[in-house]
Amino acid sequence: MSVSGPESFDSPDVAALTRAQQEELRSLDGEGDIGPTREAAMFEPPDGVFLVVREDGRAIACGGVARFDETRGELKRMYVVPEARGRGLGRRLLEELEAHARALGYTALVLETGEQQGEALGLYRSSGYEPIPCYGIYATRAISRCFEKAL
Repeated sequence: MSVSGPESFDSPDVAALTRAQQEELRSLDGEGDIGPTREAAMFEPPDGVFLVVREDGRAIACGGVARFDETRGELKRMYVVPEARGRGLGRRLLEELEAHARALGYTALVLETGEQQGEALGLYRSSGYEPIPCYGIYATRAISRCFEKAL
């Protein structure tokens, strides 16, 4: 297993992972991602990065960091395929993304996840992310949970 990247958000492997993520979110909450579908450029330096975890060449997890404001990045599109869960891939990917966020000059990361995503909530809380009021389009979404971590 290796974390590759940065990788283009437009790559076929990333498209397959993010499509699977959105399908899973729709099955959980009926909505999928309600966030803005900004272009791949949001994950490119100097503002962002997108990483993929591969096992035997197969893309099995992904996640990115995009600019949130002048000092903070936003964690986006974190996903691990169901058959690869429970092996610490999400935590390893999160740590890599935090390191990249620091290298991009961010002093903190924010994120939004859904209340029905228990594994994600557990990962973020156990990794030092603290609850914050939800922001932007998530502020009025009852199932959204937002977090921040100083880097």
